[in-house]
Amino acid sequence: MRTLVSLLTAVLLFWPFGADAQDNRAALETVAKALGAPGLKSIEIQGGGSFFMAGQSYNAGTAWPQFNVRSLTRTINYDTASLREVMVRTRTLEPPKGGGPYVRGEHTAVALVSGDQAWNVAGETVTSAPLALAERQFQLWSTPHGVIHAAMAGKGSIQGRAITFGVPGSFKAIATLDAANLVERVDGTVANPVLGDVAVTVSYADYRDFGGVKFPTKIRQTVGGFPALELTVTEVKANAAADFPVPDSVKQAGNPYVKVTSQKAADGVWYLTGGSHHSVVIEMKDHLIVVEGPLNDDRALAVIKEARTLVPNKPIKYLVVSHHHFDHSGGVRAFAGEGVTLITHDASRPYFEKIVAAPATVSPDHLAKSGKKAAVEGVRDRRVLSDGTRSVEIRQIAGIQHADDMLMVYLPKEKLLIEADAYTPPAPNAAPLNPPSPFNVSLAENVKSQGLAVDQILPLHGRIVPVAELYKAAGVTP
Repeated sequence: MRTLVSLLTAVLLFWPFGADAQDNRAALETVAKALGAPGLKSIEIQGGGSFFMAGQSYNAGTAWPQFNVRSLTRTINYDTASLREVMVRTRTLEPPKGGGPYVRGEHTAVALVSGDQAWNVAGETVTSAPLALAERQFQLWSTPHGVIHAAMAGKGSIQGRAITFGVPGSFKAIATLDAANLVERVDGTVANPVLGDVAVTVSYADYRDFGGVKFPTKIRQTVGGFPALELTVTEVKANAAADFPVPDSVKQAGNPYVKVTSQKAADGVWYLTGGSHHSVVIEMKDHLIVVEGPLNDDRALAVIKEARTLVPNKPIKYLVVSHHHFDHSGGVRAFAGEGVTLITHDASRPYFEKIVAAPATVSPDHLAKSGKKAAVEGVRDRRVLSDGTRSVEIRQIAGIQHADDMLMVYLPKEKLLIEADAYTPPAPNAAPLNPPSPFNVSLAENVKSQGLAVDQILPLHGRIVPVAELYKAAGVTP
């Protein structure tokens, strides 16, 4: 684990050096005094409001879906660069529209970061979450007292009412002070696998004194210009207990995105697993088609490497993107950096054209380094890719409320269906949801209405199952 001092050795590489060091220190101490920061090593805030899940909108390029925050407890240790957040939330819309975990009633999300390790906790299960590292580091250091701790950890600079700070490879930011020397706004640029550089802004208002510590009671955050968090803070505890050691399982996990396991689903068709999100490689006469480039560069490049190992003499020509949600399109830029043509739904084609043209300066990725430009092609209801022997049908999942650009891939000869998020097989022998998930119902109805002769489903989460499992989950008669 990197401590505050070692982490901010890297952080302060961003600092300008225009002001005299002594005057700079005095100015920062004035701000620290106004916030009640001297002697503050940790803080815990509690509140409630609304949360909007970034990257999970119904329509590409529109506002994120909203959740009601019954309670949020965020505990931060500035000395160890650690944060733990426990959010209890419910869906605003039921049935849901857009992405996010499909859980009826209350859902508790526990997220942590310490130094350069991020992880999630669900019950007794601990899962490494390096994909969330940049965002959580920004959450930690963009708090009013986090800004000052970052600034006072070494050679920093305050110019007028602006403090510049950041973590190389994760984010860079500028905090603006109000007339009372309180942080009123933080404007950040955060590294994102899909968007490249994404703008994140946090606004603070209505400061109150909590036992000598000033803290805002109104917090509003936007991501990419859309609301991400609206929080009313009801309680603040200074120097709260905040010891969040990195679990051994997280330390030992390494990079969870680079493990790829291939399973032959049919002649010339491979199911690539090894993590939470899967891909499928389809061999054509003189090229390959990959269905889904999820998560980030690391995962996408590992999938590309495995595809080339399976079929070394044929180039990857197409990447079929199931839908625009961040977890399923995080590897799109890596494929674009290899010159692969993207196929997505017509509705999100302009969105992906912007994505593959977006800069990535905070953390230059494979596409940014390649200097290549990618082609993006669209599908409306149905498109067939054929080489005279194998047909690959790309079809819309019509009417599903998860995303308006949902595509599935059907192989008629092999009677295989590839889909994401519309149906994720539960554990064997688990009781089906009652009433059924509306996403499961939509997929089952599309399979029937489109007359698809499916034997097996290759879901992009979970495991290969017979189509009968889908009908059972959806409560639909085949």
